Amino acid sequence: MPKIVGVSIATPPYTITQEDIKDFAQKIFNSDDHVRRLMPVFDNAMVETRYFSAPLEWFGEHHDFTDVNDLYIKTALQLSEDAVLKLTAQCEIETEDFDVIFFISTTGLSTPSIDARLFNRIKLNPHIKRIPIFGLGCAGGAAGLARAHDYLKAYPTHRALIVAVELCGLAFQKDDFSKSNIVSTAIFGDGAAACLMVGDKVAMPDNLCAHPSTLGSFSTIYPDTEEVMSWKITSEGFKVQLSKNIPTIVTSLVKENVSDFLRAHEIPMEKISHFIMHPGGMKVLQAYSEGLNIPMNKLKHSVDVLRDYGNMSSTTVYFVLQRFLESTRDQSGEYGLLGSLGPGFSSELLLMKWD
Repeated sequence: MPKIVGVSIATPPYTITQEDIKDFAQKIFNSDDHVRRLMPVFDNAMVETRYFSAPLEWFGEHHDFTDVNDLYIKTALQLSEDAVLKLTAQCEIETEDFDVIFFISTTGLSTPSIDARLFNRIKLNPHIKRIPIFGLGCAGGAAGLARAHDYLKAYPTHRALIVAVELCGLAFQKDDFSKSNIVSTAIFGDGAAACLMVGDKVAMPDNLCAHPSTLGSFSTIYPDTEEVMSWKITSEGFKVQLSKNIPTIVTSLVKENVSDFLRAHEIPMEKISHFIMHPGGMKVLQAYSEGLNIPMNKLKHSVDVLRDYGNMSSTTVYFVLQRFLESTRDQSGEYGLLGSLGPGFSSELLLMKWD
């Protein structure tokens, strides 16, 4: 089976505390009574720090979609380069050694895609297969791993590079007084990650072999749920749309979804020792805990990443995975489940096992 060999992360230069963001939001939206009643969402989000592609005062100025998207391209390219170079150093390989690149992002537009632009920044294989993935939002991180798993089963001698970059903060709309905009302002941040997966015929150094193999993936899209989570693309840019029912939907759907997946692999839920779940928000993590009947301490790394970085859409699950891999050692014979939910409304799951 394919193996996850390494994960690296990168963040933009502006570190901002939740308290500063709350004060900023109060100043921007202080004329609206409805918004003032929503301010407790900043305290209840369980987020302490986030990273952004611009200083806080930038968000209080007017920027048209062209300017915002230009900043997306510039920052996404730099963060992609940073993450990939960290990954190659960590995994003791050269940048030319990748056979395929999966590039995941939903928070900006670029043609050619960022992976093609990256080719002119670092020395990649000129014959590398490029698979850019757009529109999966928070589900994109798990989907990237899942699609790389599928690819590597067909090409077991190949090395796959997965890069995820999301600049959610750039979607902030200072004239949007909707609840969705306020909630997103309270939880979303920017970040990037890179991951190396290899086919089972690729030899790797012994010190990198304690990481998990991937046994299978499971994709689900639920009918008539496209309004649960989406972008509305306007002349001002991307406007987030979030349903208040997301935690309820997670609780009601996740148990059946996971059960179907594990049943297909003939593995009982009791054998899953590790849960690497995308922290869409604290209420979503609590919904996972309730829906899967697991204690919150099983989601510790997800909670910690939410606290330290906020929700970075597709990228976030890689931050959770990185923390998990760094903090665990001998997990021989144990199973893990990695999962994300995103627009569609959709689910992506990945089953892992430590050799």
